[in-house]
Amino acid sequence: MRKKDVVLMATVTSFETLAHPSKSELRQFAELFMPLFAASTDEARRQAIAALSQHPDIPAPVAFFIASQPISISAPFLISSKSLNDETLITIARTQGRAHARAIVRRESLSPTVIDALVCIGHSQSASQPVETAKATDAQAVQTAPVPSEIIDVPPSNPSREEELRQQIKTMARQVSRPSDDVLGLRRLSDIQEALLVRFARERDARQFSAALANTLSASHWLAERIMLDISGVQLATTLKGLGMNASDAIFVLQGFYPHLSQKTGDISRAEGILYKLDAIACEQRIESWRRADSYTFQPKDADKQKRFG
Repeated sequence: MRKKDVVLMATVTSFETLAHPSKSELRQFAELFMPLFAASTDEARRQAIAALSQHPDIPAPVAFFIASQPISISAPFLISSKSLNDETLITIARTQGRAHARAIVRRESLSPTVIDALVCIGHSQSASQPVETAKATDAQAVQTAPVPSEIIDVPPSNPSREEELRQQIKTMARQVSRPSDDVLGLRRLSDIQEALLVRFARERDARQFSAALANTLSASHWLAERIMLDISGVQLATTLKGLGMNASDAIFVLQGFYPHLSQKTGDISRAEGILYKLDAIACEQRIESWRRADSYTFQPKDADKQKRFG
């Protein structure tokens, strides 16, 4: 096995020295690389892929082969390689799962074609998540959550504390038993959608962020733009919390588009203060009311167009 590792790395090193490999050299490398790779250890595979991720002229079959490997091995190649064309990136994102798609999102540059495909893939993953899955997750979180000490120590003779306890229990019950027609139970951020939103926030690309947000909400671009035009950040914070975005990612997004929310009061930023004051269920309800109003405004026009031209 160690001999195979040595031969694999020697083959990779030899290929790296070729600034502009010919067709015959590319074909020869492809014929040598894949069987050597299959016979080598994972450590040698990682080293080989890390080296090849910096080479701009990897043969197409080898590039696809590497990109299809488990994410623990293929990640550097998916993130950095210039040998992966748009068609290959889209195919890998569609066939290899969320981890591969998230790695592709981290590439330094993505074409509009790839971005559109990733948005659609993220939307289809989010839409396919059953309501029962979200409910089961919420139920498990409540059941396994540590019981606050103040609830355990509530004196039974204290009416105000008893009422407070009832309200806490009602809140927990609402989180577990959401109504079956809760539309947003099907409208949670997928991994790809979240990664795209974070990427666009990092690049301060408000146009792409707005388009991805509209797609996530299954709403018009007008609604997404209206949310972002609220410079207080409250509407975007409400949206991100209602969609279930990770708190640290949501804070990063808010501070990316509204730099004044980075200012701190004590130990927390203004973005954290806004986000932590929001109730997740209330945020979901607010988003749904926005979506209903948006559908009343835009869907009838779309339907008329379909009748006229369909």
